[in-house]
Amino acid sequence: MKASARNQFSGTVSEVIIGAVNAEVHVDLKGGETIVASVTKESVDNLGIKAGLTVLALVKAPQIIVVTDFGGYKISARNQLPGTVTEVKAGAVNSEIDIELAGGDKVAATVTNDSVETQGLRKGQAATAVFKAGAVILAVPD
Repeated sequence: MKASARNQFSGTVSEVIIGAVNAEVHVDLKGGETIVASVTKESVDNLGIKAGLTVLALVKAPQIIVVTDFGGYKISARNQLPGTVTEVKAGAVNSEIDIELAGGDKVAATVTNDSVETQGLRKGQAATAVFKAGAVILAVPD
């Protein structure tokens, strides 16, 4: 499959919680991290999503928020993946930040250059990739 989403995580569905309209799908990554996706119940049915199925979880880079200090606050975004900044690629307006997770998966985030400066983002720095469950698109093999 070819897709424009920079973040493509292969994982195994560990849990599916069905609601009246939406379902919550938990996808376990190789490093022990879990991505939570919120998709329609109809999508779960149409794609045959169930525990044990290997899926791709896709998240576009602009949907990723990079957090270096929560300042004692908790946030509602279900996906909070801690890691280490491995690269900061500066552009004219935005920069791409690559964060490596403990299991080796990498998360690419697109943030403004002002955010890079304000947070002092640099290689080797601890950072958390944060994104909402609704930002996750699931893909299954044919």
